[in-house]
Amino acid sequence: MLGGTSEARALVEALASRADLAPSVSLAGRTRNPLPYPAPTRIGGFGGAQGLADHLRAEGIDLMVDATHPFAAIMSMNAVEAARLADVPLLALARPAWTPKPGDDWQEEPSLPAALAGLGAAPRRVFAALGRNEVRALEAAPQHHYLIRSVDPVEPPLAVPDAGYILDRGPFILEAEINLFKSHGIEVVLAKNSGGTASAAKLAAARALGLKVVLVARPPRPDVEPAASLSEALAWIDARLIDARLHARSASARRGV
Repeated sequence: MLGGTSEARALVEALASRADLAPSVSLAGRTRNPLPYPAPTRIGGFGGAQGLADHLRAEGIDLMVDATHPFAAIMSMNAVEAARLADVPLLALARPAWTPKPGDDWQEEPSLPAALAGLGAAPRRVFAALGRNEVRALEAAPQHHYLIRSVDPVEPPLAVPDAGYILDRGPFILEAEINLFKSHGIEVVLAKNSGGTASAAKLAAARALGLKVVLVARPPRPDVEPAASLSEALAWIDARLIDARLHARSASARRGV
């Protein structure tokens, strides 16, 4: 499992108690204190697709699930190539992107620089939920007043005249998001279109308050067999296990075992 999302954790939790499986997890290490998984977990990169392929072979991995963040495009591309090199079936567990609802005032841009430009030249009070590794891009638009939320501290602080910081981890509650935006006079919500439920409350809060939302669109993903839910991923895993058992029985029959 290439993890890092709530969907990855839910899938590992569903597999951990099964006697016919031995799940393991790899995390990129971008979060300092990730929530634990009920399975052996390694943290850090592999050194590209070849390194991941070597790991798959060394550990005797039979199936791989890419359940990384929707914006982890490089890791997903490496997973495709590693799966090919190691001849390991690959599934992409990708939660659906957010889509606007009645009452939303959304503007979706293809990149973070374009999203920053979409904030406009006039100073605005912006709630930014971009992740600690991307938030430094805000320095390119220093005229705005930023309230930045991340799991880990932004170090060093941004080189902008006015920025506040909140350390918190989802899931977030609608009422708390509304109160947060009101208390800080937020005018615009700036985020990546990550999808999922853990951080969707900020969008509902923006809708309730009539705030503009500027979203960074997801990067293109490799063409991999997809699963949009936990049940679909479990069905894919079970189907591959059945195929493997049938293949083993057929091979045994041919050998007269």
